[in-house]
Formats: sequence, structure tokens, C-alpha cells
Amino acid sequence: MTSMSRMLAFAATAGLLTSLTGLTSLTSLTSLTTLAATGGTASAAPLAGRGCTSSVPYTAGQEGYDTYRIPATVMTRAGMLLAFAEGRHSGAGDTGNIDVVLRRSSDGGCTWSPLGVVASGGGDTRGNPAPVVDPRTGRIVLLTSYNSGAVTEAQIMRGEVTAEQSRRVFVQTSRDDGRHFTAPRDITAQTKLPGWRWYATGPGHAIALRHGPHAGRLVVPANHSAAPPTGSADTGQEPKYYGAHALYSDDGGITWRLGFVDDSYDGVDNANESSVAELPDGRLYFTSRDQNGTSPGNRLDSYSGDGAETLDRPFAVQPTLNDVPVVQGSVLQLTGRFAPLLFSGPSVPTVRQSMAVWRSTTAGATFVKAATLSTQRAAYSDLVQLSTSRVGILYETGVTGPYESVEFRRLPVSGLLG
Repeated sequence: MTSMSRMLAFAATAGLLTSLTGLTSLTSLTSLTTLAATGGTASAAPLAGRGCTSSVPYTAGQEGYDTYRIPATVMTRAGMLLAFAEGRHSGAGDTGNIDVVLRRSSDGGCTWSPLGVVASGGGDTRGNPAPVVDPRTGRIVLLTSYNSGAVTEAQIMRGEVTAEQSRRVFVQTSRDDGRHFTAPRDITAQTKLPGWRWYATGPGHAIALRHGPHAGRLVVPANHSAAPPTGSADTGQEPKYYGAHALYSDDGGITWRLGFVDDSYDGVDNANESSVAELPDGRLYFTSRDQNGTSPGNRLDSYSGDGAETLDRPFAVQPTLNDVPVVQGSVLQLTGRFAPLLFSGPSVPTVRQSMAVWRSTTAGATFVKAATLSTQRAAYSDLVQLSTSRVGILYETGVTGPYESVEFRRLPVSGLLG
């Protein structure tokens, strides 16, 4: 790249940042959420040639939020990288006044737009972003979860809250690469069974199917908790009542259906937060957090051969990921017939620390650690393919705790192949 080209690229990025700074969020009359700019650009360092190694789109304590958590990222059809997170106003906890926030990057995650609010909690809890790009229209489709800011996950699992206070599911869309989003639309009736209590979309990116009879289908991994059977002495807060499930839409996110439902509730394998990838043969690979099941290991997986409508087998322990603690993880199938399947998560079994990436050349049957990003504390993550030669990972990390910042790291694919 010539010096003039670099100057023009910088000017274009600066123009993008300037244009976003004046956006407002006064949209109730038009039912369109415009991202509200609340601060300057995020840092990126060190620069390396045409790109960068890493950047930090979210830092705890900045721009009106105590903590940023639950990252999710997608690349739009036009090449805009979107980094979603939860902006938590009052602390690092999962309860309270929480917004879904977004930064955008036009240079592959080196620099970021001002922070904007996609879904405002307004005192309540909005989070668990699960974005996907509809291949037919290019629209970004975003699913999120909601509950009253006055109640906790434990209270919801025990059935101590009203339907209005409990977990609900919403969808939003953007037609302009994330500059504006429609107002959240409640789709709980289509996605949550009457006996369920807790509910969470993703978190992390969802997928659009590319192969087979369901090409174009949007698939969102999710999880729930069920009420104990009648007559049981259980409260419903026990981990065995967690289960994974999938949502899918065949019309670009207008209507939604429940796909498979993991409803064993036996305490052996407690599938919880899940991620999904479409394998080159068209099957779907699901990986899930095991929430304190009695079977050895912290990661579960399964497959679907019919576009997430059913599972080919129940969730079972993935022993080659035993180094991963009880935490959310991300999975990404790289493009190309012989390209590997990637998984990201912390790599110390007893603590959220040392973010790493694993690869599988066996369609998820086995994984091998490909890279350790850092030995710092680390927790949730989301993977995204930036190009044929580079992937990105958006992840929680810090020195004294895992929630001090959300970092974006750019990784060469060649360094993950072994």
C-alpha cells in the first residue's frame, strides 16, 4: 500500500467515525433504533503493516458502564465488522440495568466507531446478543434476551417471578450494516415453551445455512431451564434443569420456530450456553457448556443433519476439550472443503484463564489446541472469519479478573493449521 493509499484509508475511517458521532437514539416514533454515540474510538495496538494485531473496543468503567460482557461478532456482506456486547451499568453481575451495545469497524477490527446502544435496558436487563447476517438480503438479524432488572436468574429458575418479569426473546434487524436497528420485537410466544423458566439466546453469533434443502435458514443456538415435575421437592434452580435448544427462521427472521430441544434433565450432561457451526457436509455441529453435570468434562457436543430440527444423538462429553472450564465457548467453520473447524475458550480447567483456539480436522470428533492467545484471565469469546487468511476473536480478558476489557485479536489462519 502506498503512502497516499494509507492516507486515503485513514481519511475514510475518520469520515466514518465523524458521521457516527452525531447519531441519536430518539426513535420511538419511527420504531427504528439509531445507535447513540457515547464516546470516542477504541484503541488499537500494535499496528503491523496493513493491519493490526489487536484492539480493545470495550474497557470496563468507560463511557457510562461499569462492565462490558458477553461479546458477539459478525462480518456484514459489505465487510463491516460488528462487535456486540452487554453494557452493564451498575456492576459486573448478570442482573440489573443492562443494555446491548455495539461498535463497528471498517478496517477488520483495528479501529472502532463510537459506542452505540442497540437495545436499551431502561432499568431492565437486555443481553445475550446472537447476531447473524441473512444471506438473501444482507440484513443483520439480532436476537436478544430480556428480563426485569429487579429479578435474578435464581428467582426465575425457581418460578418466583411473573411472566412479564421473566425471560423473554426479542428480534431486531438492520438494513445498513448496523448503523440503525429496528426496535426490539417480542417473539417469546414463538420461541419459549410454557413450562420453561430461564431462557438465553446464544450468546455469540448465530449462522445462516449455506448447503442442502435448508440453505438460507437462520439458526440460533439457545438454552433454557424447565420447571421440576409435579410433586418434586426440587426448586428448579438445580443445574439438571438446564437444557439446550435451537431456533430457526426460514424467512429472514420474520417468523421463528423451535428446533431440537434437549430435555433430558437427569443431571448427567447439563447442556447450557451453546454455539453452532455448519460443517462442509451440511451437518450442524453444536458445542455446549456443561453446567455442572455429573459426567467428566466441561464441554458437550452433538450434531444435526436436518438443519437444527432434531439432534442426531444426545449431547455428550467432548473429551479433547477437557481443558476448558465451565464457560461459554465459540465455534467457527472456516471456509473451504478441507478447512478446519475452530473452537475458542479459556484453557485452564478450574479457572477462567488463558484464552486459546483449538482446531478440528475431524468435523468436531476431536480437537487439538492450535494457539494460546495469552495467559491472562479470560472468559467468554466469539470467533469470526475476516478473510480467507485471517480470523478474529472477540473475548473477555483482564489482568486481575476476566471482565476488565473486551479485546479483539486478529489471527492468521496459517498459524492455526499446525
